[in-house]
Amino acid sequence: MWRTASRERPELRLKVISDGVDDLIDRHSPDAVALEESFVGADARIALSVGQARGAVLVACARGGVEAAEYSPNRVKQMICGYGHADKTQVQRMVKVVLGLAEPPHPNHAADALAVAICHALAPPLLKVVG
Repeated sequence: MWRTASRERPELRLKVISDGVDDLIDRHSPDAVALEESFVGADARIALSVGQARGAVLVACARGGVEAAEYSPNRVKQMICGYGHADKTQVQRMVKVVLGLAEPPHPNHAADALAVAICHALAPPLLKVVG
């Protein structure tokens, strides 16, 4: 995880994210990057910041020639838990079970990221089944 100071200029903070994703793509050569679509809550300022960070990731994917797939939070929860409105604890428990982990992933952001990856891994076979 990359950390930047909130007092740092936004473009420099976004560069840290983009450069970090560039490095991960260079080191691991993924076939795809899976992202959760932004949830727009009551705070438009936070939604804008998250959207900018996602944009930095998407640009890094484009630069690295890596497909970027996006999934809604409800679709991820539906795929992992069988219920699109599952809570964070349910997602953590199901990720633990699916991956055969000894403990649920912590923090819950880690469980969310793993859930999105699992959703992406399962999506292509399921899409073939439903045509």
